Amino acid sequence: MAVIVLYTKINAIKEIVFDLSRSIDLHKVSAKKTNEKAIAGKKEGLIELNETVTWRAKHLGVYQNFTSKVIGCKASDYFADEMVSGVFKSFKHEHYFYNNGNNITMLIDVLKFTSPFGLLGKLIDFLFLKKYMTNFLRTRNKTIQDFAETKKWKKVLN
Repeated sequence: MAVIVLYTKINAIKEIVFDLSRSIDLHKVSAKKTNEKAIAGKKEGLIELNETVTWRAKHLGVYQNFTSKVIGCKASDYFADEMVSGVFKSFKHEHYFYNNGNNITMLIDVLKFTSPFGLLGKLIDFLFLKKYMTNFLRTRNKTIQDFAETKKWKKVLN
């Protein structure tokens, strides 16, 4: 199992960062390079506990579908989503939000995934996929940061 832990410091209140992190619309903005589209389940707005979204995107040169479900949520503090169907053997993404009292939010991502194909999958994770997924998350978090630290967040949060 590959594990990625990513820390992103954002100069904004955690409620905004929390909502931007759950925004289907903002995810589409952050994933322009992979042409991600929500094709089933929750297709816009903020995803909530027990809701699913199915994404269609081009990753590593191949179009694929990925369905995830929000399996845990505590307003402004935490949410987690887990793969229901997709290419991975397992995939869980936890999002934690901490505020230091000065409108600085620390977003902590914990992503755990297992590729299919046994030992070959572990080798692919080690050689390539873990770095690819880390960069995908960093791009996502830079977009969240950009929107949260400016008034752009008003474009996606009603």
